[in-house]
Amino acid sequence: MTAASETSRLERRVLAVTPTSKDAETTKGLLESAGIDVELSLTFAGLAAELERGGAVVLLPEELLSKDHATVLASIIARQPPWSDLPVLVLARTGADSAASREAVRTLGNVTLLERPVQVATLLTAVRTALRARERQIQIREHLLDRARSEESLRLADQRKDEFLATLGHELRNPLAPLVTGLHLLRTSGVADPRVLGLAAVMNRQLQHLVRLVDDLLEVSRITRGLVEVRREPVDLVAVIRSAIETSRPALDAAKHVLETAFPSEPIAVAGDAIRLSQVFANLLTNAAKYTNRGGHVWVSVARTEDRVRVSVRDDGIGIPAEHLTSVFEMFTQVDRSNRRAQGGLGIGLTLVRSLVALHDGRVEVLSGGTGQGSEFIVDLPMVPHPVVALRGTTEVAPFPPRRVLVVDDNSDAADMLASVLEAKGLTVAVAHSGPTALERLPAFAPDAVLLDIGMPDMDGYSVARRIRAMPEFAAVLLIALTGWGQVRDVQRARDAGFDHHLVKPPDLERLRQVLLEGWAPPQNALSIAPVHHR
Repeated sequence: MTAASETSRLERRVLAVTPTSKDAETTKGLLESAGIDVELSLTFAGLAAELERGGAVVLLPEELLSKDHATVLASIIARQPPWSDLPVLVLARTGADSAASREAVRTLGNVTLLERPVQVATLLTAVRTALRARERQIQIREHLLDRARSEESLRLADQRKDEFLATLGHELRNPLAPLVTGLHLLRTSGVADPRVLGLAAVMNRQLQHLVRLVDDLLEVSRITRGLVEVRREPVDLVAVIRSAIETSRPALDAAKHVLETAFPSEPIAVAGDAIRLSQVFANLLTNAAKYTNRGGHVWVSVARTEDRVRVSVRDDGIGIPAEHLTSVFEMFTQVDRSNRRAQGGLGIGLTLVRSLVALHDGRVEVLSGGTGQGSEFIVDLPMVPHPVVALRGTTEVAPFPPRRVLVVDDNSDAADMLASVLEAKGLTVAVAHSGPTALERLPAFAPDAVLLDIGMPDMDGYSVARRIRAMPEFAAVLLIALTGWGQVRDVQRARDAGFDHHLVKPPDLERLRQVLLEGWAPPQNALSIAPVHHR
């Protein structure tokens, strides 16, 4: 017999105690003839020892339920797992109203009193009923164990998913970084050939789309795990929507869509994060552009009630079948991947929308008459009676401060391209393609800041940062982690290693300029810059 089968047998047996060997023989013969597995003991101590090993039902006479015995039995029952409600059958004296019986009912929980003399049929019925009840408890236990195993499996799968997303973001950002910086150099090189300028514009749009996909993919994971906070302040919702329109304008224009807006003339204040809210409406507008036939119409309107505001983003596109209206906000869901009018995507934009709106105490719903009938997304947000904070406009990157910067990255394309961009901005730049080389060049170059890749072979960026921090002569150098790793734990590791800042690839040049100029700038996107207050 295997250990598992032996355990199963022990937990399904009846444990009985009889005062005499004659009673033991009678009880054992009676129960075994009915197909019931029974373990008999002549003493209460023997019964207690067997119960510790496992049992389904306890059968004992009232005479053995002294105060001490009842306490021991209650203690054993109390130590059993939460699913267990051990049946106890007490053979009571005539009347079944003794102090011992009342105490057993009070302290032992699931107690059945059988008044003696008890008929054989009554005893067998009581035992079988108790065994069936115990079997149901065991089934509940197995269900709970299966559920726990499923939850653990889901937890591990979610952990693997997060690890995969982090690795995917790192691997995608590494090649994106030199592409973005190289394209920036091309666009600012003074080339006048219209064909080159046209190609550069196309490349820029597609690269920005790739960067946004990577950021969305990683950010949705952080939002669903509750790792994103919104910085609330009174903002003008109409100004936020206009900013979102600017962001999504390339997608609308590329499809030759007509955009119509209807906004109130007065500001409408909501308590929100302007960047996050702009992300919401940009995703909705981009979604409308994607799923609307070329040359279609998109309408954006804002209407207010007493204390709330409703923003409608409507299109005359391919529509949503009724059976999909409840699932469009689920991650990685797309209504019809085979539809040739759908322009791909990861199916996470609407998940971001729902999550970010919820973080603003709002709600979002979708309406559609069905296939070919267009769609309407309605965002409902609470208003606040406060003056609004003006949004910062988008401008070209301002001049960089004169700084000496050491760029360290084992990806030579990424390092050299970034160095060229920074030199074009007026900085003095040196490049190292490994950690040891960076440490060798520190004394002679004496940088003001070090842009340091993390995932380098042999000596990673964390090790290099710790070595630099251990050198008193470089205590004031600004250490900036420039990496494809952008999870919260990566920011913490950077802090622990001595970095002042954590930037993800490809770097936002304006953010980088702020870091070099001010030493710290409040991040607008937790995935593109995360301050690490080391000094």
